[in-house]
Amino acid sequence: MAGSITAGKIASTITHHINSLKVSEHYIQVAIPVPMRQLFTYQVPEALSSPAIKVGERVVVPFGHRKVIGIVIDEQAQCNFDVSRVKNIAGRLNDNFNLSTPLVNFLQLCAHYYHHPIGDVFQQALPILLRKIDNITLSPPMVWLAESRDEKANDILAKLANKAAKQYALYQIIQSHHGISWVELRMLGYNKAQLNALQSKGLIIEQEQIASQYSWHKDTLNKADKLRLSSEQAIIVSAINNALTEFSCHLIDGVTGSGKTEVYLQAMETVLANNKQVLVIVPEIGLTPQTLSRFEQRFNVPIALHHSGLNDKERLATWLSAQQGSAAIVIGTRSAIFTPLHRLGLIIIDEEHDSSLKQQDSFRYHGRDMAILRARQLDIPIVLGSATPSFESLQNALSGKYRYHQLLNRAGKSNKAKIALIDMNHQQVEYGLSGTLKYEIKQTLARGEQVLLFLNRRGYAPAINCQECHWLAECQRCDKPYTLHQKQQLLICHHCGSQKRIPPQCPSCGSVRIAPLGQGTEQLESRLGELFPDASIVRIDRDSTRKKGELAKLLQEVIDKKHQLLVGTQMLAKGHHFPDVTLVAVLDVDGALFSFDFRASEQMAQLLIQVAGRAGRASKPGKVLVQSNYVNHPLLQDLVHNGYHHFAHQALTERKQALLPPFTFQALLRADANYPSYPEKFLRALTQQLLAGCEFAGPVPAAMEKKAGKFRYHLIIQAKSRKDLHRAILQLLSQIPNNEWQGKVRWSLDIDPIDLNW
Repeated sequence: MAGSITAGKIASTITHHINSLKVSEHYIQVAIPVPMRQLFTYQVPEALSSPAIKVGERVVVPFGHRKVIGIVIDEQAQCNFDVSRVKNIAGRLNDNFNLSTPLVNFLQLCAHYYHHPIGDVFQQALPILLRKIDNITLSPPMVWLAESRDEKANDILAKLANKAAKQYALYQIIQSHHGISWVELRMLGYNKAQLNALQSKGLIIEQEQIASQYSWHKDTLNKADKLRLSSEQAIIVSAINNALTEFSCHLIDGVTGSGKTEVYLQAMETVLANNKQVLVIVPEIGLTPQTLSRFEQRFNVPIALHHSGLNDKERLATWLSAQQGSAAIVIGTRSAIFTPLHRLGLIIIDEEHDSSLKQQDSFRYHGRDMAILRARQLDIPIVLGSATPSFESLQNALSGKYRYHQLLNRAGKSNKAKIALIDMNHQQVEYGLSGTLKYEIKQTLARGEQVLLFLNRRGYAPAINCQECHWLAECQRCDKPYTLHQKQQLLICHHCGSQKRIPPQCPSCGSVRIAPLGQGTEQLESRLGELFPDASIVRIDRDSTRKKGELAKLLQEVIDKKHQLLVGTQMLAKGHHFPDVTLVAVLDVDGALFSFDFRASEQMAQLLIQVAGRAGRASKPGKVLVQSNYVNHPLLQDLVHNGYHHFAHQALTERKQALLPPFTFQALLRADANYPSYPEKFLRALTQQLLAGCEFAGPVPAAMEKKAGKFRYHLIIQAKSRKDLHRAILQLLSQIPNNEWQGKVRWSLDIDPIDLNW
């Protein structure tokens, strides 16, 4: 019959209609902060489809019984699942706090290289406030400005110069800027009371910062602060400036005090003049105030800080100023590499050898390596600086992968300090100080100069014990001694953080003869007060610098010569410039001479040379004394007589012969559980896999087998090529879900591990 519709035509029409519906449906792939190495597909309902969703946008999605923030990775994804099971997104956060496409691509590369759950990588790249679903109420960033001066203000300033030097110095800093934030001032060692005092006198005013893109102007550069470069420095600056439009990695291998910072500053000048941004990464917060102060003196530009000492709002403010282009320079620790700088023109990694650049938990990335990856992605230069380059960087420089620059001489009139060994087997020792060292300290103080004593153990003593039955106060969760903190009257485990009161008597035999065993910085500070009662002593370690701004305050007091004796841990070892320190004493290096970790000798050599570099940095000659019971150890002899570079070249030859990094590539699988057999069996099962081009070492107990109640085991996978290693890792990861022990252990993966003690 004409015009009739057959069953076949009806079926075809329905199929076509269903297919057209599928095409019109909008699916996206989202990275969610869960421990799963995959993206998740969601559907965008029509009500939320306009304006179009973009890559890097933050969306609210349902996951299980909760809602979380996710990052859009693909805005036009194909749906390979049953359509009825795909959930809709719950909402969009239209606050413009999104990630750029280049940054999204960079974070995907990071997740891929470290084989880490991609959602967690994106989570860590966002400030905490942007990880929350709650609406963010941001107060505008505020800055301090100097008021216009009249005759009355000049009179007040004249009085401040005589009676309140700190307030006067603060005013001078504020006056030299077009607006400086409280975060920057706090890092420079100032406090709210000083700000309030100047404000009450009508000298300064606080106002909202105008958010605008940074641009170079005639007052940006303080030419009076610019130093004349040596020929070595000038060649390096020229090499960097000639490669600003392409990727290049420059390793500046310069002895301590050789003027690496001046090279950084003059290289930055050209980048800033082109209205590009600069990212400067330092290994620790302790170096941030000094770096900030140095850059503030040279450039009158907005500088943003990024480190763990900031609160959530301050971190978000840094993130936004970088994203909006108002921050010309961002100074931060390792996580600053994820800052969304849209006009990034140069990356600088200071103290590139430092192990603090490696994240040791969760997402175990290396800040230096990821910075190189980001510079390559953006086609910009990156500068690595160190007096003791890591073996990986040194080998890359020697093989031609990096551009290798050396600064062999100290800047100005300062000379390299001489290192001498003190044999503790032939000395009278009092409070851990040899007779020779006490004499040298006395002579140095008599000349009106400063002394730095380095002891890399905080607390009063690393243990306490009973002098009768030899009972030792141990943390039951770690099987390690508690550290005595005398000032707090506490025993603290430095591994898991547990605390307990000091027992009045031995719990084993009842004796009251409980005494400290060994020495820490707190005890050394106390003993030095007894030996040198007329000298002012300052202790700089994690315990004494917990308060915000305390570190900057203490460092400034050292520079102002308010203290003659400096006691500290590795916080004092690197980067700091103390013009009047002429004697540096290293009290204990023996522990690093006999370690199972093949990197221990490299790390000890770097630390020793860095500490030695604090001596004689001005025109006064410096001296370094190293106390040891093993003065004939080949490592110490090589460092003292031939220097770091000779040691490094010898050690690289040994590494090559032993097939160890940087000539091979490693990954470390860690596993822990409540019972020691579980992690061992979990890792043992993985070794049954045949991995082409790879070999296993382990499983073996970790150097510290028990920590926080968990038993820990390690398995090292090693390969001659990076490609073989990553192929093997993918194969192992695919087998873990089928491992019968995986539900009874907690495991983690560390690509390119640098510390086997964790």
